[in-house]
Amino acid sequence: MTLKTKMVEIIRPYPYIFWGFIGAIVFIPCLGASHLFDWDEINFAESAREMIVSGDYLTVQINFQPFWEKPPLFIWLQALSFLTFQTFTDHPIYSMEFAARFPNALIGILTLWVVFNIGQKHFSTMMGHLWAFSYLTAITPHVYASSGIIDPLFNLLIFLGIYFFATFYQQLDQIKYALFSGVMIGLAMLTKGPVALLLWGLTLFVFGIVHASKVLKEWRRLFSGAVWAVILACLFFVSWYGLIATKFGFGIIEDFFSYQIRLLTTGDAGHGQPFYYHTVVLILGCFPISIWVIQRLFQRKNQSIFESWMQILFWVVLILFSLVKTKIVHYSSMCWLPLTFFSAQILTQWVKGTWKWTSWHTAGLLGIGCLLGAVLTLVPVIGENTATFIPLIQDKFVQGNLQAPVEWRGWEKGIGLFFIGFLILLMSKKGQVFPNRIFLVMVGTCITILMYVIHVVPKIEGYTQATPIDFYRSKKGQNIDIETVGFKSFAHLLYFEKSAPSPDGAALMNQLTLKRPAFFVMKSDVEDQFKFHPNLIFIKEENGFLFYRHQ
Repeated sequence: MTLKTKMVEIIRPYPYIFWGFIGAIVFIPCLGASHLFDWDEINFAESAREMIVSGDYLTVQINFQPFWEKPPLFIWLQALSFLTFQTFTDHPIYSMEFAARFPNALIGILTLWVVFNIGQKHFSTMMGHLWAFSYLTAITPHVYASSGIIDPLFNLLIFLGIYFFATFYQQLDQIKYALFSGVMIGLAMLTKGPVALLLWGLTLFVFGIVHASKVLKEWRRLFSGAVWAVILACLFFVSWYGLIATKFGFGIIEDFFSYQIRLLTTGDAGHGQPFYYHTVVLILGCFPISIWVIQRLFQRKNQSIFESWMQILFWVVLILFSLVKTKIVHYSSMCWLPLTFFSAQILTQWVKGTWKWTSWHTAGLLGIGCLLGAVLTLVPVIGENTATFIPLIQDKFVQGNLQAPVEWRGWEKGIGLFFIGFLILLMSKKGQVFPNRIFLVMVGTCITILMYVIHVVPKIEGYTQATPIDFYRSKKGQNIDIETVGFKSFAHLLYFEKSAPSPDGAALMNQLTLKRPAFFVMKSDVEDQFKFHPNLIFIKEENGFLFYRHQ
């Protein structure tokens, strides 16, 4: 019996244990590798911490003030994780970063189980395994499964909402599937807001147009199922907002929807990007699977109903978030599930001999892969030679960042170089490209990114935010205030572990007398009106940041 046969015999009876184990190996080692990143990771973790400190688990808070931009579901999961690991009692094993990111590791494993189950149920066991494998080895899906970001949970819930309604479409006498869809979308709305209902509704609407002939025949049942799903979904969302509206007044509802509209219509928080931004993000971020799925995204001939749902979901998400003014990498992350589905479908057909690898695929794999490898190599090279690169940079703040005493051992650039050499070695062999070779590329990509996140990302973070975070942590437990001035941050709230609200930095620094000592952190390129404020005493400048205390 060959090794391959032995592995198949082991995996076959226990596929969920297998994917749970593999998911844990890939997702969990990265959880505590670096501090949480400003803004989003720290924002959500801080809201979870403030729930615990205040004992108010109904209200999402920042600086112990109501924060209406995000609903609470993911933050509840983080709070539960903090309590489980007793993060804020200086646990000797589990760090705060580990606990904040742990829910997404579990969600990542759950996603592997879900896609395997659906692939196996509707296609084949091989399709299920290859769908989970594609999700695991594409770069951004597995990176975000080790993050403290809301989107992996949001994506899974939206996907399940679409899946259950697609099942209802094919089994119209089973209204329970429409209700299941409503529950999933309701939970998605409690995760990230009404954009969940928008994505679900647009996908159903476009599907109805594309398949108008059948939809019109059964429009009463479909419409009835959609209405029940919407009612159920809205009940989840309205129930929570109703509770907090009775507590804080109904003006919070206007604030929440004003924020949602602002995201759709303006380049919020400096995140305005060109129209093609998410297309590039998906091609690079979902490497290597993005290389062989592009053609399938345009194909309509001989599609199954499930393929149509996946294709429509992909294009609805991509077009919507390409039109939205605010563009951030994870906004298009709902596309990951359709992309990984089509990847699994193609790989299954290839294994069976009904799909052919072409020289264009080889060129794309080598071109994009070597570009990514070059970027992975360049970052450590810059880190090892900051004295050479600092004079070439005009931004004073970035110049200061690069002066941080980050220790590079010299081998880190070898991660990117090894990846380039690995790709060239595998893809330059003469003869036909077989699936086993591409499976090795997928595994190699996964291991490369895992090593990079563990060994290089913490060093990058050492330049960007470690200096102020170390300052905040050094003041933890003291009866003082710490605020940032001139830039938005949540890091001082989380890492100082603030226990009560305080005015923002600009307001606090203008007060002539204070109840307790106050410290202020600014970037080196801050406006002079803050830098030379008469109420402040300069302490130090370090790695692009300025530190002051109130007189």
